[in-house]
Amino acid sequence: MANGSLDSHLFKGKTLLTWEVRFKIVQDLASALFYLHEEGDHCVLHRDIKASNIMLDCSFNAKLGDFGLARLVDHGKASQTTHLAGTMGYLAPECVSSGKASKESDVYSFGVVALEIACGRRSIEPKYEESQASLVAWVWNAYGSQRLPDVADPKLCMNFDAKQMKCLLMVGLWCVHPDQHLRPSIRQTIQVLNFEAPLLKLPSMRPTATYNAQITTKIHTIVSTMYPKLTPSTNPHPYPISIENLQFSSSSSPSNLAGIFSSLSHLLDNGSRYKPKLPM
Repeated sequence: MANGSLDSHLFKGKTLLTWEVRFKIVQDLASALFYLHEEGDHCVLHRDIKASNIMLDCSFNAKLGDFGLARLVDHGKASQTTHLAGTMGYLAPECVSSGKASKESDVYSFGVVALEIACGRRSIEPKYEESQASLVAWVWNAYGSQRLPDVADPKLCMNFDAKQMKCLLMVGLWCVHPDQHLRPSIRQTIQVLNFEAPLLKLPSMRPTATYNAQITTKIHTIVSTMYPKLTPSTNPHPYPISIENLQFSSSSSPSNLAGIFSSLSHLLDNGSRYKPKLPM
């Protein structure tokens, strides 16, 4: 494609995308996802929606590419159990805990990209302090503190439609809701982006994701056995922890469930592509 991938413009300085172009890219991506989810004979789960897989033509129209991880499912089937696959930072929490891909997990990835477009930064930025490293957490905290305009990409120099910016940020947060059942469908997303439906009132504090208890227990047992003395005080730098071929880094103690899910949040925000299996 003539203008390459979206990430080369957002994060690598190829060109500064104007607000009009950015909002159109989001609408194009939403339309593509609607086609995949709703308009074919089968539902297509993309499973790897991210900025580097969004290609821009000579007019900056957006096209969703790289269908190497895509799966076909019947429209009546909610999800497909598969090996965990995708890109860290764009994966929905339930994909890690259950290995199930769904329309909702695609919508989660779409939401992350929407926030990246609005804020001009990656889903995870290790260079920032912990409270700002995760884009999703940072934007939700700004929303809860009534500072949502502060997260707009500073490179835009305030040259954007304030109503559209708020809409895009709120849609992004709605799409990345930790509870997949509370996320919008892509149809609902398009309606809100087109101002054909009202914005949803979201909780001021980001909800906590819930996980399958059996999988939680297995992860806890494996990690505690492998690193029984892993604590922040004795290990100031992240340790790589491998659960079978599932790799993630942790700088917090796995001695309780909160520590494990903190570790899993590092996995989600790592930024690299992988195809591991969950422990059985």
